[in-house]
Amino acid sequence: MKHWIEAARLRTLPLSVSGIILGSFYAMSQAMFNWKIVIFALTTTLGLQILSNFANDYGDGIKGTDNEDRVGPKRAIQSGTITPQAMKQAMIITSILTLLSAILLIYFSFKEQYLLYSFIFLFLGILAIASAIRYTVGKSAYGYNGYGDIFVFVFFGLVSTLGIYFMFSKQIDWLLLLPAIAIGFLSVGVLNLNNMRDEASDKKAGKNTIVVKMGGAKAKIYHYFLVVSAMILVLVFAFLMDFHFDQYIFVVAYFPLMSHLITVYKNKVPRALDPELKKLAISTFLLSFLLSLCLIYFLSDLIVNN
Repeated sequence: MKHWIEAARLRTLPLSVSGIILGSFYAMSQAMFNWKIVIFALTTTLGLQILSNFANDYGDGIKGTDNEDRVGPKRAIQSGTITPQAMKQAMIITSILTLLSAILLIYFSFKEQYLLYSFIFLFLGILAIASAIRYTVGKSAYGYNGYGDIFVFVFFGLVSTLGIYFMFSKQIDWLLLLPAIAIGFLSVGVLNLNNMRDEASDKKAGKNTIVVKMGGAKAKIYHYFLVVSAMILVLVFAFLMDFHFDQYIFVVAYFPLMSHLITVYKNKVPRALDPELKKLAISTFLLSFLLSLCLIYFLSDLIVNN
């Protein structure tokens, strides 16, 4: 059990639910909420993240990308604690459970009234599961060609945040696009950190991530862009939402983010970036959580005015 928990990489899980939490609280601020939708959205998203982690372990493990040159902590297949066959079976089980969770999520969101929406989200769910697996698995794994950032941005940023809100409201609120992009950027930032840490070993193994393609120096600039843009987008969102002064409490999450940027700027040893993955992931979750709490003010105002 200990090895499976390590393979699931728990430190990545808070990051994966950030968009779900934000989108749900945004719906709540407009007096729309359903716990069944939230619960199954969370289990579906967590299933996708765990599946992605299992697939990453499996794909990199059988391809030899995870070897003695890898800077980060040893993975399950690399260390021999879990066999490739067992990991493959775990991927199948996780895929089935995630799909079942997605089907229940779709049912409680749309039921018989919105069949078209149900089919669209079922397609998105299947696509997300397939994409989580194909990141490093197979000869044409897109993570080996620098497209992992797109998957993370789309599914853990846009689809996660806008999708859960749509399930409540049955419409798109374009203002929510700002924090959705921010969550997507920060999620990509965690992946970029991982790739910066593993640049040398990935390059040697033929895993052409964006970092390998652009080089470590430009990857740092790319990282600054992701984090700083996210911070600006959330501030713009708060301004357009006409937040009161005390609703800007979410800027508390900016302090660890700025500390993180300083650490990345000063970094000369890739191995030292590993603790920053957890810091950025937790900071993203903190930002999402605090911003979500700020949105409750709008629900309070709505209740008082009515």
